Amino acid sequence: EDAATEEKEDFMLDLDAWTFLNHGAFGAAVSAAVKRAASWRRHLERQPLRFHDRELLPHLALSCRLLAEFSLWSADLVRMADDVARVDEYVDIYHADVSDGHFSPAMLLFPDLIAQIRPLTDKPVHVHLMVADTALMDQIDQFAEAGADIISVHAENADAAAAVDHIRGKGLAAGIVLQLHTPVASVQSRLDGISMLTLLGTRMGIKGVGLDPQAENRLAEARQMIDEAGAQVLLAADGGIREHTVPGLRHAGADTIVMGSLAFGADDLAARMSWVHAQQGPS
Repeated sequence: EDAATEEKEDFMLDLDAWTFLNHGAFGAAVSAAVKRAASWRRHLERQPLRFHDRELLPHLALSCRLLAEFSLWSADLVRMADDVARVDEYVDIYHADVSDGHFSPAMLLFPDLIAQIRPLTDKPVHVHLMVADTALMDQIDQFAEAGADIISVHAENADAAAAVDHIRGKGLAAGIVLQLHTPVASVQSRLDGISMLTLLGTRMGIKGVGLDPQAENRLAEARQMIDEAGAQVLLAADGGIREHTVPGLRHAGADTIVMGSLAFGADDLAARMSWVHAQQGPS
């Protein structure tokens, strides 16, 4: 009985999401019957969420489970297509870090790679831009053309507000990323214009660093800020994602975590993802 009740509640939540989709420009042409059938089947099979309308992004959180962004930085860069095929059934969102070596110390990923990945999956691709202001708008254009569904820019970019407007003007979901030193409250006035807020838990552009002690408190602050504003914003934790840190990040309010080696390096990915999905959020 409990399982049946849970199925019904999940289904009703998903119908709310599809209702939202019906009001989007892309969803108007799709019949409600087809979408409801796909929704019901997805819940019965317990598959990761998919979306084909960028306006649906905030409603991914309606799944009532922790979502997983798979970081392409941790994939096998030589056999990227093989790695995407291997993990795709477990992915909610692909995460592509882009860094120019100036704004962030690393040099990472490029539009042609995203364009090659795009035909391999119908999962959303989230591009995280860590680039200087002089290249920001051009990079948005290039990654939008390459097939990104979500593009996030840093609050620390001088042109962040204009960049968000530019992203939305292209029909994409826009996000903002905060480095550790940037106050969470600094983006409160921007919540209405974004679909995703990502908080870094480590120094930007560096792999293998432990989670900063203030990461969970910052997530909890962001969670409260989003909820009090009634904003439809997905809250993401990025950096320091390890088996011992995931429960605390989820409990602090993360809707999604950016998984690198924790996903691509898992011996049993199915078991790992079942564990991720079972993590409990704020009470």
